[in-house]
This record gives sequence, structure tokens and C-alpha cells, in this order.
Amino acid sequence: MRRREIFRWMLLMPAVAALHASPAHAADDQSAKVREASEVMEEIMAIPEQSIPPALLAEAHAIAVIPGVLKAGFIVGGRFGRGVVMVRGKSGWSDPVFLTLAGGSFGWQIGAQAADVILVFKNRRGLDSLVNGKFTLGADAAVSAGPVGRNAAVATDVQLKSEIYSYSRSRGLFAGVALDGSVLDIDKDADAAYYGKPGISATDIFDGNAPRHPEDAQKLKSLLGKYARR
Repeated sequence: MRRREIFRWMLLMPAVAALHASPAHAADDQSAKVREASEVMEEIMAIPEQSIPPALLAEAHAIAVIPGVLKAGFIVGGRFGRGVVMVRGKSGWSDPVFLTLAGGSFGWQIGAQAADVILVFKNRRGLDSLVNGKFTLGADAAVSAGPVGRNAAVATDVQLKSEIYSYSRSRGLFAGVALDGSVLDIDKDADAAYYGKPGISATDIFDGNAPRHPEDAQKLKSLLGKYARR
């Protein structure tokens, strides 16, 4: 990609982000995003030696899957993506709540790529902060690059300090990734479009009070029940 094209793409990134975050989402768009999230989980967990450790998933309070996060940079870099987060309840995993991930970085970098991102929340605190407003990884909760592989051991100091483990898959490679400074935000317009109820809250969805339970959401819930079972 030529330098001029990259620079032009970066200038358009705010507009692209605004388009993704606009109220014009259709329910079909959200269904496609949920299906993408299911595909990401299936593909990553299909190779135990390169997947998220089952022991870590078994202890997860919530899991976010954000397919196709766009990342670009020409000295100043940025990323943006849309995905879903689901919480573990007494009767299993909740329906998905839609969210956005956005962030920037500064340094000698050039190029553009897309990556799938997965966040594993170890406890409720980070999720509560997300529900109550924008949530910055590394500032509102400690985040660390997650361990990979069925037999991977999580270091004791990381266990004590990290509330969220982050992963990224790009160009076929899957590994823990540093996402400090990235901002998570509930996508209320996407939730309203998907569930057909304006004003529906993330809390309502997590508590099982959504007016409808789409089939694609049931598949993702089933997958999490399979891979993150206790």
C-alpha cells in the first residue's frame, strides 16, 4: 500500500468509526456480527495447542469477541472494531451485548491490517465499569496478554494483577496482545436493532430480559458453554 493511500485511509478512520457507531444499524448486520464471533471462537479453539487455555475460560466471568478489528498506522496509529460481550450467569451464558473497541498509538509504524480480538474478564468489576460507561483497558482494569495453549500456565503475579486477558489473531497467528489504552463502549444502537427494543440496557440483556433470543445468539451461547464449561 502506498504511503499516500495509507495517509488518506487514516484520515478517513474517524468517519469509518462514526459510520459503524451510527444508529442506522440493521438487525441483519448485528446477526452477521454474532455469527462472525461464533466462527472466531470455533476456529481458535479448534487447535488446542494454540488456543485460550480451558482452565482460564472455565474461570471467566465474561468473554468479549470482536471480529475484524481494523488497525492502521502511519506514525500515528489507531484501531476500531465492533463485537459482542457475554456474561456467565447461574443458568449459563447470557445473550450477547454489542460493544465497540477503539484506541490509538504513537510510534514508527506503517500499514493496515485486520485482527480478531478476544477479551477474557476474570471478575465482575471490569464488566460493571463497562456497563456504567466507557471503559479504558489498563486504566479502569488491569489487562495482560493472555497465555496460549492447553497446558499454558498463568504466572502467579499475573493472576494477582490482571483482571482481563487479551488475545489477537492476525494473518493466521494467535497470541496474547497488549491493548492498554483501548476504550470499550456499549453499542446501545446495535443492541436496540438486534433485539427490536429501543432503549434496552446491557443489564436487561445480561439478566435474561431481552424480548427475543435470536438463533445465532443461541449458537454462540452454546459454544461458550462448550469451551468455557466448569
